[in-house]
Amino acid sequence: MNETSPGPRPASRPGPGPAPRTPAGPEAATGRIVLLTTSHRVAPGLLSWPAWQALRTADAVLCADGTHPQLPYLREARIAVAEASPTAQDLVDACAGGRTVVVVATGEGEPALTDGLARLAGSGRVAMPELELLPASYDLPGARLLDLVQVMDRIRAECPWSSRQTHEGLAKYGIEEAYELVEAIEAGDRTELREELGDVLLQVVFHSRIAEEDPDAPFSVDDVAGGIVAKLIHRHPHVFGDEQAETPEDVKEHWLRTKAEEKQRASVTDGVPLGQPGLALAAKLASRTRTAGLAVPPPQGEGIGYELLALAVRAEADGVDPEAALRAAARVYRDAIRAAEGLSA
Repeated sequence: MNETSPGPRPASRPGPGPAPRTPAGPEAATGRIVLLTTSHRVAPGLLSWPAWQALRTADAVLCADGTHPQLPYLREARIAVAEASPTAQDLVDACAGGRTVVVVATGEGEPALTDGLARLAGSGRVAMPELELLPASYDLPGARLLDLVQVMDRIRAECPWSSRQTHEGLAKYGIEEAYELVEAIEAGDRTELREELGDVLLQVVFHSRIAEEDPDAPFSVDDVAGGIVAKLIHRHPHVFGDEQAETPEDVKEHWLRTKAEEKQRASVTDGVPLGQPGLALAAKLASRTRTAGLAVPPPQGEGIGYELLALAVRAEADGVDPEAALRAAARVYRDAIRAAEGLSA
């Protein structure tokens, strides 16, 4: 039994069936209805203490779903649960005489029942019991990521297209989604930003699901998350350890030092992806060189490539992202072209 379970159910508790109808009047005790909600993203049986108290002291506990994942744990705690789908009037009648009825809500949250109770209360002709919505378990931040993992697992198993995808085949989508995310950020479109972040997250979960099937070196999304958690903690000793950091520069110094210890790279250029756009590549090389304290001027040569390299190095030294600067200028150019065509921007 879960250590938070409330122990044996009192032997004197009335049965779970509805009480006989009694006329409602000013003197009648109208009782209490408790709608108990749970999250499927939390392990069954892990309920709040107020929920356990409500369950153990209720005069009746009802649940419409006989396969509800909480039921085995409630029965293990010796709480009798009747499988029933009462109407709103049934519940009101069951509470007559001051009784308390707990309804363990199904995944949909019992909208028909709550609507029916609202109609009865709005009629003004029924003495309504006290109605309480009691979350027995609720989602923590990030809980919806569990839904994404489950949905991706099913898609991978059942979708003819998704089930055949590989890391190599999906690579181009990762690049496209990253660019669309950058575009949403630069456009300042909050709706697009949220959507594009979801698309980037999908790539992470999709690749992780594919990786589970590798016969030689499988890993899961939990391994991916665990790896980045460990990295973040290690690279933030000023947050999770005893080191001090008062400025962003201090933080960057911690990050670079711990990263160098982890990677043990022979060259500051190790780990710089050469497949990234040219301006970004040039700026990254310049940043690595400057951070390492190396005095390596950009090579001189003929042609536009060397001129662009020199511009990228200069932009990085001035704290300017050359890729972002060029994209901004290109958007202005695009608007000028559309204006010349007689089109709106």
